[in-house]
Amino acid sequence: MSPSTKTNNPPTSDPDSTEGPLTFEKVWLMFQETDKKLNKLERLFTSQWGKLIESLVDGDIIRILNQRGIAVTDIIKRRSGKRDGVDYEFDIIAINGTDIVIVEVKTTLRPEDVRDFIKKLKMAKIWMPEYSDKRVYGAVAFLTEDTGTASMAEKKGLFVMRATGDSASIINSDTFIPKPW
Repeated sequence: MSPSTKTNNPPTSDPDSTEGPLTFEKVWLMFQETDKKLNKLERLFTSQWGKLIESLVDGDIIRILNQRGIAVTDIIKRRSGKRDGVDYEFDIIAINGTDIVIVEVKTTLRPEDVRDFIKKLKMAKIWMPEYSDKRVYGAVAFLTEDTGTASMAEKKGLFVMRATGDSASIINSDTFIPKPW
């Protein structure tokens, strides 16, 4: 056989290659890659949307809490940490010398969000011992709600804040008394 003679060996098939005929394996790999990209985009969108809702709330939180008799002066955003092997995060904390108001921000407020947040509130003084001598109040802030969730949150003693337009407002009844945790 001379050097110019070609052999007709079948090409080796690489299942990761996008060249050649589509096989089930190639389609499956492409689907998995697309799924990963979509999940990454969804996390990015959800994260950015959540930050937008937080910014609507935190811009007015001092004013609206002061109007309700809680004279907070400062806010802390996205307080997180780890205590006794448990990771925690609070979206917004409004503080003064005697009180803190911990705010959970949701795009859509659901009953399970309220239940989960109350569990977190009960741990706040343990997770953040620097606040152990403070009165801790809770608040939920949202853009939309599952029907009845805001009322449920108020009955549990939480401030209820709705993000509206370019700000937020407390929508609790005028006779609402927040529960200290």
